[in-house]
Amino acid sequence: MKQILQNLGTGETVIGDVPCPMVSAGRLLIATSRTLVSAGTERMLVDFGKASMIDKARQQPDKVRMVLDKVRTDGLMTTIEAVQGKLDQPIALGYCNVGRVLETGAGVTGFAAGDRVVSNGHHAEAVTVPVNLCAKIPDTVSDDAAAFTVLGAIALQGIRLVAPTLGESVVVTGLGLIGLMTVQLLRAHGCRVFGIDLDPARLAMARRFGAETFDASNGADPVAAADAFSRGRGVDAVIITVSNKSSEPMHQAATMCRQRGRIVLVGVTGLALSRADFYEKELTFQVSCSYGPGRYDPNYEQKGQDYPVGFVRWTEQRNFEAVLDMMADGRLDVAPLVSHTFAIGDAQAAYAVLSGAAPSLGIMLTYPEAGTQAEVVALRAPTVALAQDWKAVEGRPTISFIGAGNYAGRVLAPAFKAAGAQLLTVVSAGGVTGVHNGRKFGFAQASTDAAAAIADLKTQGVVIATRHDTHARFVIEALAAGKDVFAEKPLCLTLDELAQVEANMAAHPERRVMVGFNRRYAPHAVKMKALLATVSEPKSFIMTVNAGEIPAEHWTQDRAIGGGRIVGEACHFIDLLRYLAGAPIIESSAMALGLPGGHVDNADKVSLTLKFGDGSVGTIHYLAHGHKGVAKERLEVFGGGRVLQLDNFIKLKGWGFPGFSSMNLWRQDKGQRACVKAFVDGFGKPALGDGGVAELIEVSRVSIQLQAAVD
Repeated sequence: MKQILQNLGTGETVIGDVPCPMVSAGRLLIATSRTLVSAGTERMLVDFGKASMIDKARQQPDKVRMVLDKVRTDGLMTTIEAVQGKLDQPIALGYCNVGRVLETGAGVTGFAAGDRVVSNGHHAEAVTVPVNLCAKIPDTVSDDAAAFTVLGAIALQGIRLVAPTLGESVVVTGLGLIGLMTVQLLRAHGCRVFGIDLDPARLAMARRFGAETFDASNGADPVAAADAFSRGRGVDAVIITVSNKSSEPMHQAATMCRQRGRIVLVGVTGLALSRADFYEKELTFQVSCSYGPGRYDPNYEQKGQDYPVGFVRWTEQRNFEAVLDMMADGRLDVAPLVSHTFAIGDAQAAYAVLSGAAPSLGIMLTYPEAGTQAEVVALRAPTVALAQDWKAVEGRPTISFIGAGNYAGRVLAPAFKAAGAQLLTVVSAGGVTGVHNGRKFGFAQASTDAAAAIADLKTQGVVIATRHDTHARFVIEALAAGKDVFAEKPLCLTLDELAQVEANMAAHPERRVMVGFNRRYAPHAVKMKALLATVSEPKSFIMTVNAGEIPAEHWTQDRAIGGGRIVGEACHFIDLLRYLAGAPIIESSAMALGLPGGHVDNADKVSLTLKFGDGSVGTIHYLAHGHKGVAKERLEVFGGGRVLQLDNFIKLKGWGFPGFSSMNLWRQDKGQRACVKAFVDGFGKPALGDGGVAELIEVSRVSIQLQAAVD
């Protein structure tokens, strides 16, 4: 199917051919009929993409600071690769979608196949959207009109924050799509409206919708005009829907408001505020957050947990419904706002209009009647040998990827390619990242159907790089299909899942299972292992991890999805110490920071203690509240009158080891490529690395137990 994508690195906007997404629980699969280009947001993304690296840096000084911190801790080349990987990822454009429901996911109620709906889906022939971000379209509202619903909800949310009353005077600064809908909705509230803009055509349209207007291009004073409009009292409120970098709209808004007036920012403008402007009048100022309550709340948007109507009357979805109702009874007229219409195949012409100097308002994209959309897209023609028998190439196993996120694309795919694997299918939920990474690394095809990729007889090995809660299921499915498995950590999230995985591994001893515990394969770790083999007495391991903050709402912190940071990341360091100790973990404990009897904050500020069967002891200080300028990982080992000190997998120093004092690398190497190569080189062999299946299960079990100890 066709989808509009943009490369943030180059600014190129393309019409991509991607596989149709698969519907999942709590979501709708929608065949698109119309989408509307958001002039403000999408022009901003296109302009950012076309900007030079210097201009990009100027626009995001906070990101520049993060990059400089990473250079200091991880090295220049590692940082360059990370930045290039971020900029190389395609962005799916669009968030104003109209179509018909093709299929509903598990748990969805209130919608059925065939319903006409609006959603914040992308510019694509088919989209999957969470149920709370969809609304049914009344029969009397056309698809063209319904495409304005999401932008209308943005306008409506700004008005709700202003809380206008009948007869109040309100200024709307900026008469683009959202501004013109704001004018109409304010008029429907019974307000007197004063619109400000530079464009004569937009000013004329605002007058058509019942507003008085001011042409900001004529050099006159808008504050004086607004004062006259308010009969000398000052306006009751100002809604700013303009998009520019100047702080002048804010100053003007404060100046033209009455005592205790209200200002709401819906657009984007400079915020160099004058305290005197606000202090003397006791003005209130608020920034409106998109479509309304629920925006950016994963529980509402992704998990479908609605807010009780008695406590939150107007959510994102209910704002959609309100806008559609206003369209249905004629109080919101969006037909005059359509300035251009293009078929999806001519989308590049649409974006040329968006970026050009010619005036435009609503740019509508139309789509063909819904047909059968393929769930697999061919990316390259297979070689003759591959076409005849994908398994015929000696020593080159055929691998399919389930998951195509940042780590899979930046680390795993290039590692498997470098190791000589034949790359068959790459699966991603939405299809976009799968196509991008598939083309970049030479996969034969991209898909959104994980089950089909696993069952494919040509697939010999499966790489699992999805969210953590799916790992156990995919491992079990891959084993049952007779595949070798490389699972990015963690192996699973619960002891029950671990028991199921262990039972399936035992039932398929001929299949190889490996988890991406890559640190044990790092050159420094291998060297440390060899050096420590000369120390016969128990050793003390002290691992300090400057992990960095991750917001509490991030999926990795969700115990049901990410499992928490001990299971999701600290498992790396448990495995590293287990490898270096060379003895089983016989005891483990965890102590999280926090007041006695008080709440533990995400369990990402914790000290873990491991006792090994040879008497060695390991301590892992996993801390999320350190400074970003300090290296992330540091390991010290004491024993037998000797010391090893590893600094962020770049520098290793030793004291007391004959013939060894240091080992330095030009760039950080955490062992990812060596880990993948070990899997590919040992393909078809049931043994797992050095420790076998038992060690993998042991590390997974300890990680889960330690996470539970602090939850």
